[in-house]
Amino acid sequence: MAGAGATLRSYTFLDSLQPQVAAHICTTCRGYFPVPGVASLFVEIAPGMAIHRLMDAALKKTRAQPATLVVERAYGMLELHHDDKGEVIQAGNEILAAMGNKLEDRIKPKVVSNTIIRAIEPMHAMIIDKIRFGSMIEPGQSLFIMECEPAAYIALAANEAEKAADIKLVDFTPFGAFGRLYLAGSEAMIDVAAAAATAALEGITGVAGGGKDK
Repeated sequence: MAGAGATLRSYTFLDSLQPQVAAHICTTCRGYFPVPGVASLFVEIAPGMAIHRLMDAALKKTRAQPATLVVERAYGMLELHHDDKGEVIQAGNEILAAMGNKLEDRIKPKVVSNTIIRAIEPMHAMIIDKIRFGSMIEPGQSLFIMECEPAAYIALAANEAEKAADIKLVDFTPFGAFGRLYLAGSEAMIDVAAAAATAALEGITGVAGGGKDK
């Protein structure tokens, strides 16, 4: 099988990409740009190079389009999207079948850090703005920072936070050792967004720790 021997780390389906999340993907991806409202799937596996065969299995059987393909030393991550949710769901099914996995085999996310900084200082805001790929944070706004593992689940946290609150998506990184999310906004909106992001990750089922080695 295409992905035999690989471990399913993250598998998260987003029913409707929110505008800022879609724009951030477009800013950072090298593939096909998603637009707001499309369905999206993030899959992360180990070892990293096996992600190529899994993408191939999905693209041969569906019309899903890839925005992002990342191969790191240890992990591989891909994003697929389409305006037909059924195409994205089927792409995910093809990936799971190629791996010989079920959805229940994915690793349950763990929140590594979860911090709110209120009334951010001007110099702190300046440094963040120099390294972000999304919106800028302004001095005096509140900043929410979240880290999780496996990394790709941070995309779900970002998408659900944007659904729930009027915030700015400063940055998110859905690959690597940890997924990272930065959100900015008023104190009240950041509290709402932080709760939504945390609840989204807590709602994902899966196995604990290192997953199931095939």
